[in-house]
Amino acid sequence: MRISDLKQKEVININDCKRLGFVGDVDFDMETGCMIAIIVPGPGCICGFLGREKEYVIPFCDICQVGSDIILVDVKEKKVEEKVKCP
Repeated sequence: MRISDLKQKEVININDCKRLGFVGDVDFDMETGCMIAIIVPGPGCICGFLGREKEYVIPFCDICQVGSDIILVDVKEKKVEEKVKCP
């Protein structure tokens, strides 16, 4: 599977069935070449004009299943990282 294929898949949390968004980036270990995490941009502030408030960094071990059009993950609230606060 290619990274571009991952970016077309929607990420859904199995804990609360919440749609987190689409894969925005993938984090790799440079020494081993293994995927460490997927990064999903959070919802935008004021229609997305002022950037993103949060992003979801989901470790590879929390990915439950990769389907043809969705990725099921097991994400707890503490794993949400705040990036930039919106005014």
